[in-house]
Order: sequence, then C-alpha cells, then structure tokens
Amino acid sequence: MPRTDKRRFIRHDSLFLLDYIVMDQEGNRGVYSMGRTLDVCVDGIKLEVLNRLDLGTLLIITLGFENELIELVGEVTHTEYHSGRYVSGVAFYKITKKGRAILAKYSEAFLKRKKELEESGETIGPQ
Repeated sequence: MPRTDKRRFIRHDSLFLLDYIVMDQEGNRGVYSMGRTLDVCVDGIKLEVLNRLDLGTLLIITLGFENELIELVGEVTHTEYHSGRYVSGVAFYKITKKGRAILAKYSEAFLKRKKELEESGETIGPQ
C-alpha cells in the first residue's frame, strides 16, 4: 500500500526548489519553469536552472516555506554556465512587508539546511 505524506509543512530539502515565470518587458507572463535555490538573502537569490536567463530578464519567483507561498518579482543580474546548467543571480524588488518577513524566515531555514548538508559532506549546486 503506498505511503501518503501527511506532513503539514514542506520537507526541508524542498527549500531548494522553486518555480518561476519569465515576464516580458510589458509585464506579460511567459515561460513557466522550475529551478533550484543555491543561495538566498532578503535582497536576492542565486538559482540553478536548465535554460539560460539573460541579463535583465524579469521573473516572478514562487517560494514555499512552511504553509505559506510568496511570489517575488526580480531581475536577473548575472548568468553563468556550470556543468550543463545555468546559475543566475536575481535581485528582488516589489516585496511586501509580509513577503519580506516570510523571505527572511525562508532564508534562515535555507541557510541552516545548507550548512547541515555541507557539514555532512554534501553540497548543492556547482562547486
């Protein structure tokens, strides 16, 4: 019989996952995709994605923490190619006060989990 997950909160390692929508210069929503968080702070995020994100690309990023989801708008500040994937930096803007509070909690939990993985010899993202 398959086991069903009855957790109330998102699993720790799902802190690394996110989804995003690429927006055009007029603000229309375009391509939807997923990525992985490599680093985060209250002003921005470093993410790993399969498809190149050009400098200046606008994104709507959805992050989940505990039982809350937040949408953040950001602009790609740089992109590099590493081992078959792209690593992009995104600077956030248009963050509500509530969104900033949730992002701060997300960032704290993310950094704690990242440190635990590093101490166990595991890593996330390109080295």
